[in-house]
Amino acid sequence: MASNITTSQTIGPFPHEAWRWGVDASNALISGAPTVTISGVIRDGNGAPISDGWIEAWLPDAVAAESAQAIPGFRRIPSNDDGAFCIEVSLPTPATAGKPVLFATIFARGLVKHQFTAVFLEDDSGLAQSEILAQVLADRRATLIARKLGDAQYHWDIWMQSDKETVFFDYV
Repeated sequence: MASNITTSQTIGPFPHEAWRWGVDASNALISGAPTVTISGVIRDGNGAPISDGWIEAWLPDAVAAESAQAIPGFRRIPSNDDGAFCIEVSLPTPATAGKPVLFATIFARGLVKHQFTAVFLEDDSGLAQSEILAQVLADRRATLIARKLGDAQYHWDIWMQSDKETVFFDYV
């Protein structure tokens, strides 16, 4: 019996050139909506930065505000040599309490199956009512919450393994 399931595959060592169109199409933010910046580092289980990682971020609540973008509500961000990344996010108006500010898919060389996660902002007044966070063990929720650094600046690290591993979701 044939299966309709397609397997995943590692992105290999050369995705930077192949995916450049997605980075270019999602970099120049054209939006009148307020924005925040989420920065961080992608790390492996030993804490070493992952220099060839990629984040695809979907911002469903930003689509309307970004209608002039080439791909509204989408970001494709590579990590740099230090594993660092930075994502500018258009915030919906009015704010949607308790919902992720973005959904992310993480790719990296050697990672056979890409990983799915979500990011919430620390100062979101609806975190306690979030249906998604309620599905995560209380002591693991912090891995999904970007910590406020200053005005419109947040920090969120992605850990691929270890006791600090970011919560990843299965979608069926």
